[in-house]
Amino acid sequence: MAFLFYLLTATTVLTLSINALVFLGTALKIPALTFYARSLASIIAMFLAAGYGVFASAFLSLFGYGGMGQWTTGRSFKWIMLLFTGVWFDVQDPEEYLSKTRPAVFVGNHQTELDVLMLGHIFPRWCSVTAKKSLSKVPVLGWFMLLSKTVFIERKSREQALQAFDNAAKQMREQRQSVFIFPEGTRSYYDKPDLLAFKKGAFHLAVQAQVPIVPIVVANYSEILDVRRKTFVPGSVPVRVLKPIETKGKTKEDVDDLLKEVRDIMLKALVEVTELARREGVAKREAEASTGSGVASGSDVVGQAMNAAA
Repeated sequence: MAFLFYLLTATTVLTLSINALVFLGTALKIPALTFYARSLASIIAMFLAAGYGVFASAFLSLFGYGGMGQWTTGRSFKWIMLLFTGVWFDVQDPEEYLSKTRPAVFVGNHQTELDVLMLGHIFPRWCSVTAKKSLSKVPVLGWFMLLSKTVFIERKSREQALQAFDNAAKQMREQRQSVFIFPEGTRSYYDKPDLLAFKKGAFHLAVQAQVPIVPIVVANYSEILDVRRKTFVPGSVPVRVLKPIETKGKTKEDVDDLLKEVRDIMLKALVEVTELARREGVAKREAEASTGSGVASGSDVVGQAMNAAA
């Protein structure tokens, strides 16, 4: 009870402090102040959720449910972030593909660091992410990832990367465990509805495991978070879950065509959902948009390894 009391007290103090900084930044018309306040809040929220995730994943693992660790942790993160930042992702999945498609390779467009929150909203049960091997050594966050069946990729070794995905494909088939991957491999920081070139890793994995690919498209949210302009404000971002694309019977020779098919479908949907976001003030108007520049993320090594194997 004492621990719970201190946790609730700390959360209350943090929330009030963040809101005070946001109010001050708004009153003084200093967007950067609100940006850094909400960015700090996001980091704190991530470690709070990861701390919960360590205990939740350990407990679930005792009963053979470790594969649900990232789902329950993601759900806690989305509520903490709503409290701390006021950001929400409105998931549109009328056919319930997220809950009905298992196992699968889920793929989504990658815009900014805020996509971690998007995962908290869309992450289905029995799904894990891929991550850089180095993250496994980060206190709390790394412990959580280890316990919740994260697929770690060693950047420096092509052989280890390929072995990790061999193991992932086997795990997907035997345990019906899904995987989420950002096929762009980098954060684009685009302020317009566009995609970077896709890496092949997610598509090789789906073909190897013979499981469907479920595309997930997040509207451009450059009016919510713009790292270059140092703006970070509350808002609701539309997310659309698209129809699964089957891979049964496909081989590695079909990967290029499969990649193109998925990217084309996602790009079309991204343009459509971003138009909705523009009407709601979430994305920049077309005349205001510029370009982005990719920044490497943990899944980049996947594409490099699989491209080399193709």
